[in-house]
Amino acid sequence: MLKKLGHWAWIGGAALAGIAGMVNAIGFLSYSHQAVTHLTGTTSLLSIALFELNGPAVLHLGCVLFAFFAGAILSGFLIQRQTLKLGRRYGATLAIEGLLLGIAAVLMQRHFEAGSYFASAACGLQNAMASTYSGTILRTTHLTGMITDIGSSIGHLLRGLEVDHLRLRLCLLVFVGFTIGGVAGTALFRVHESNALYYPAALTLLVAIAYTSYAHYRHIHPNKDINE
Repeated sequence: MLKKLGHWAWIGGAALAGIAGMVNAIGFLSYSHQAVTHLTGTTSLLSIALFELNGPAVLHLGCVLFAFFAGAILSGFLIQRQTLKLGRRYGATLAIEGLLLGIAAVLMQRHFEAGSYFASAACGLQNAMASTYSGTILRTTHLTGMITDIGSSIGHLLRGLEVDHLRLRLCLLVFVGFTIGGVAGTALFRVHESNALYYPAALTLLVAIAYTSYAHYRHIHPNKDINE
């Protein structure tokens, strides 16, 4: 049962879920119509392409899947630990994610398929980072687990059973953040088309700067009476 989560993690989780919602909406609306924040649908499409011996589709979907996987590997290499702790290299990891999204924006603007691969790698990096810094509690780039936990918690409440209310609120936070991010991503795409991806890239870099600044402040003032 989740007992405590610092304010910085709540804010960061909401921000990252919103960024992921923006990226996925833009990916769907772009010329490739490609989901990049999760792999379930992509893997199903890959299976269909394999059955149909559709070589180009197999290559494209395989690259999307591998890019997400490579991003997760990079996150694990950078962060190295599974327990939540302020001061670990989340800022550097987020900065790399922002760079990957920026590259994806440039490529998508030119209608290169590789844009989807860089966006997928950025999402794999983010999702592994989030699940790493909060164990298996929080994943910010897809909602299947979050909605499942919300549903099961409501079922437990209806039965009068004990519920992890903190985890329930966290799942709701991710769901709302991702949804709002999707709305924002859609609005941005209607105006800027593939250039809209620059916005989540910039927001990711801002989150990286904010986290790094706060971690540095807490290092200088370790006894400051605020909730971490």
